[in-house]
Amino acid sequence: MAAYQSLERDLEDSVTLIELGETEGDDASIAEGGAQLRKIAEEAQRRSVEALLSGEADANDAYLEVHAGAGGTESQDWASMLARMYMRWAEDRGYKVKVIEESPGEEAGLKSVTIEIKGEDAYGWLKTESGVHRLVRISPYDSNARRHTSFASVWVYPVVDDDIDIEINGGDCRIDTYRSSGAGGQHVNTTDSAVRITHLPTGIAVASQQERSQIKNRAIAWAMLKSRLYELELKKREEKASAEAASKTEIGWGHQIRSYVLQPYQLVKDLRTGTQSSDPTAVLDGAIEPFIESALAQRIEGSSSVHVDDLE
Repeated sequence: MAAYQSLERDLEDSVTLIELGETEGDDASIAEGGAQLRKIAEEAQRRSVEALLSGEADANDAYLEVHAGAGGTESQDWASMLARMYMRWAEDRGYKVKVIEESPGEEAGLKSVTIEIKGEDAYGWLKTESGVHRLVRISPYDSNARRHTSFASVWVYPVVDDDIDIEINGGDCRIDTYRSSGAGGQHVNTTDSAVRITHLPTGIAVASQQERSQIKNRAIAWAMLKSRLYELELKKREEKASAEAASKTEIGWGHQIRSYVLQPYQLVKDLRTGTQSSDPTAVLDGAIEPFIESALAQRIEGSSSVHVDDLE
């Protein structure tokens, strides 16, 4: 309420300044008032988006997984590009980023990667990014320079707080150990320190290879599994609430949510909201805020469409 009243006062002051400038023919006052109005509009937009982050786990840190689709090197390179995009976005926001597990592609890119993103409302901001992302470009791996379409899947789930009680039956889980394929030195690559846990009733599988100790990786993997099961329960609640409200805005795993076209034209378009940008380079460098904001607004309010170019 205080924030709203502050914005209201600032708006009245700016309008008064512009009116006085127009009355007295003072162009400087009119320009100053206009600049203040633009700042007020930006602040109001920021406040309105923050108001959307009211979900049960929105304030939590987040795990973000990227998995390459079919297509070998093309899709694996696309998965690597997506992972970089999210890491750049997170770093620009001042979030801490840590790679938990990654599986490199045979020639380039990544088969899969799991990233932990720590920061205020990290899960709330990223939760609408789950889904299939499509890339269209001239392949740098095709000697005939043909256009290729690649797919990669993104999955986001919250890091679970210690005070959230999620019961896991050990008998429902299969635990596998294997040698790490990522960075970490000779010790990591020559011992079975990496751990993968599969929850058999749901088919959910998580893995950790960031630590040299198998015990530590096992603890991280259990925490990730707990988070995935918690996210699954949150999703069930959301779907039930959406069904009751006759609203089908939830985008689940396996659904294409965004298209990134680099050739024959330049366009990134969110297929849920219509939000788009004609600067894929900036988007792939982490400028995804407008896409996230419009997806959050649509989930809560039911409609939103933004042309990113109009905001520049």
